[in-house]
Amino acid sequence: MPIVRTESLTKVYGTTARKVQALHQVSLNIEAGEFVAIMGPSGSGKSTLLYLLGGLEKPTSGQVWMDQADLSTMNDDGLSQLRRQKIGFVFQFFNLIPVLTAQENVAMPLILDGLSRAEASQRADEALAKVGLSERKLHRPTELSGGEQQRVAVARALVTKPALILGDEPTGNLDSRSSDEVVGLLRNIVDEWGQTLVIVTHDPRVAAHADRIIFLKDGQIVDENRLKGNGSAEQIREQLSRVAVS
Repeated sequence: MPIVRTESLTKVYGTTARKVQALHQVSLNIEAGEFVAIMGPSGSGKSTLLYLLGGLEKPTSGQVWMDQADLSTMNDDGLSQLRRQKIGFVFQFFNLIPVLTAQENVAMPLILDGLSRAEASQRADEALAKVGLSERKLHRPTELSGGEQQRVAVARALVTKPALILGDEPTGNLDSRSSDEVVGLLRNIVDEWGQTLVIVTHDPRVAAHADRIIFLKDGQIVDENRLKGNGSAEQIREQLSRVAVS
């Protein structure tokens, strides 16, 4: 049973006179415990697809189902609750609150969902331990490296124990070493903790760690590569080039 599926998913921006079709009739299934990378040329609809999967935007037509719930029919309150409880987000820019410590940043989603500060802090400590930052939990973002800040963001995404984690270029703002550390952590999220992970990336080295790559062009799925975590960055780079010029 897919944890997420879409059917004929279409998204159009703008008015009738100046409309842009970002996605067109996209249908896909994402299985529980799967690591999926979404790739494609600039403007192919990658981030739009991710935001629709996460309920951050609503489709123009078509459906997104998560655990049998149709996101396209949910109101804003229902979508907010679903995102807090079932979806974790990791973005290119870490979106940490500068005046809060790592522990407080990670605990924030739990506090917003009604947990006591004591329980939220305990669960934040557990999430930070998973990403190897227990000793840095009382540091503020400006006292952490870029890689450490992204690991805090990953811990924040994990702390609610979501069914699905979505990443939009999660290594795009990192140097090569920090990128390798974060993508190794993302792979562990799937292998050791059984999470489902979908990321948008332009980096073949990152995508090579995925179980499956979905290639988009002009808002449509044009190719797919099932890697099972054994991909070659060079092979993916060549495939991405073929997609771009096809």
